[in-house]
Amino acid sequence: MRNKIKSLTIAFLALAYFFVVTVSYTDTVRADIYWPEGTQINSPNAIVIEAETGAVLYEKDSEAACYPASITKILTTLLAIEYCDMDEVVTFSEDAVYKNEGDTSHIARDVGEEMTMEQCLYAVMLASANECAYAVAEHVGEKLGGNYQTFIDLMNEKADELGCVNTHFNNCNGLPDDEHWTCAYDMALIARAAYENSTFRIITGTGKYTISATNKHSEETYLFNHHNMLYPYSTYDYLYDYCTGGKTGYTSEANSTLVTYAQKDGMTLICVIMNADTPNHYTDTIALMDYCFDNFAAVGIAENEDELTGSGSADAGLMNTNDAYAVFDETAYIVLPSSADLADVTFETSSEELSASGIAALTFYYGDHQVGSVEMVASGASAETGLFTDSISDTDSDTGTVIVVRTVHFVIAAVILAFLILIIFICKKISDNFYIMQHNREARRMEKRRFAKVKKRKYRKKDRLFH
Repeated sequence: MRNKIKSLTIAFLALAYFFVVTVSYTDTVRADIYWPEGTQINSPNAIVIEAETGAVLYEKDSEAACYPASITKILTTLLAIEYCDMDEVVTFSEDAVYKNEGDTSHIARDVGEEMTMEQCLYAVMLASANECAYAVAEHVGEKLGGNYQTFIDLMNEKADELGCVNTHFNNCNGLPDDEHWTCAYDMALIARAAYENSTFRIITGTGKYTISATNKHSEETYLFNHHNMLYPYSTYDYLYDYCTGGKTGYTSEANSTLVTYAQKDGMTLICVIMNADTPNHYTDTIALMDYCFDNFAAVGIAENEDELTGSGSADAGLMNTNDAYAVFDETAYIVLPSSADLADVTFETSSEELSASGIAALTFYYGDHQVGSVEMVASGASAETGLFTDSISDTDSDTGTVIVVRTVHFVIAAVILAFLILIIFICKKISDNFYIMQHNREARRMEKRRFAKVKKRKYRKKDRLFH
């Protein structure tokens, strides 16, 4: 009996040890997951993120405060697009002209000159025209019932909304100002938000643009994109085949700053370089883009659904007759190191706000690195309640790859827990019975001893009587 108890106890402890070791091993593996560190660059502040997923692929002192110079105009352009129609007429004030021309980047506008918002924004993004940025800011501020300062306040509100951590804007164009700073990380967030806007993507990706004659200029004004990776404005040396846009910046206080967009192999990268010596802002950007394209890859959620979520295919399989009802966008993907094992990818429910059709959002991780967040929407299929499925109301949705949300993992966990409880119960019963039997045997043994002593005394007494 003792051997049985010992065996059961050992089995229980071994099972418990297996679970503890498994969890510990998993944590250890995740801590040792390989993440490319990047190539060496000269610029002191840099970051590369993937536009669709927001995954940070490389960073170097990316949250240190820096003067941004004219990359500030990315946010100015984004806000103008969000609050204005492109055919709205912008009129240049004295402040716009006289505070922002002279020894700065401009296209020589005159007081009272009228241009469309579209024309102004092309001048802002391609030619980095400071007077155009100021005129745009005044226009938006007045449209909102305020003035130029209203627009500056709006810039800081937008930065907070996007999650910026070390930013304070004090003008719309990035001219030197002690109260105007940001960091590479924050500029990446701003650049990513801007790139989500189709109008912005068109403007930033344009090499040449022509402003037609205005009320103050009888001739056309030709604009050329100053970003040498997209268009050879001053040199052919840095043209980059995959570049889709960006924004340059320079002041003596800020040094060279650069935001660049590039697309290749299904990924869109955003590189931000700040406080760089010329031409390191270009050479470092090219080096980082090449390194990230070579060492990371976009992994589609749709075609790798089973491995990434462990959810099974659209056919739920044995004892599940439900139609699948949750779908991923077929274009959704995450970004992983090229050598990554999908088995090491984990996910959790995201705290991001859902769209009107969303039912859940999953944030994916590779080790400690967030590699993408993907929303699931209802497929419109009916879902019957079954052993391995949860019920859900029907909702219309775009078609996409199907994932069946099941409770099978909870069932397995419940079975394992019940098994452990049963083992403990059996062990306790056996233990209790063992001690009861031991007690009974001991009692019988004592009784036999007492009876033997009594019997022995009787025999002795009897012997004395006969003698």
